[in-house]
Amino acid sequence: ESMIADIAKQIKEQNVQFDAIMGVTRGGMIPAILFAEMFEVRNILAATVIFYTDDGSRFYGLQEPRFLYFPEDLLVTGMRILVVDDVWDTGRTVRAVRDRVSRAGGIPYVCTLHYKPNKSDFSNEKPDFYSQLTDDWIIYPWERLSPSFQQTQNGK
Repeated sequence: ESMIADIAKQIKEQNVQFDAIMGVTRGGMIPAILFAEMFEVRNILAATVIFYTDDGSRFYGLQEPRFLYFPEDLLVTGMRILVVDDVWDTGRTVRAVRDRVSRAGGIPYVCTLHYKPNKSDFSNEKPDFYSQLTDDWIIYPWERLSPSFQQTQNGK
């Protein structure tokens, strides 16, 4: 919650308002809901994207993020959209969503809890809003419910 408040302060300082909030599955969904509550935005969208597995390896060796679901263009066109993901690691996933919002006629703003500039594939780009810089592997509280996480904790 403190990272959400930190980012919300940045957003308020720039006097930006959003028509919708788009959570990137899975890591961006819980933060997206928290931002929706904080900014009283009821238009919540989801972009279902696969690229990485829970252990950080590429999902089935994908070279680029793959969309399983993206809202219809008419839900995005002309809208200022806060695109929320948990972390900008390589930047590929959230950039793919940002670019798709733009192609659909929306105005995207990218927000992540963590930004890893030393891991990013895009040295000249970063999220519009983020809370913390890191190079560490991050386990978010909601990830602790995953069987993959529980197996690593039990040594399996």
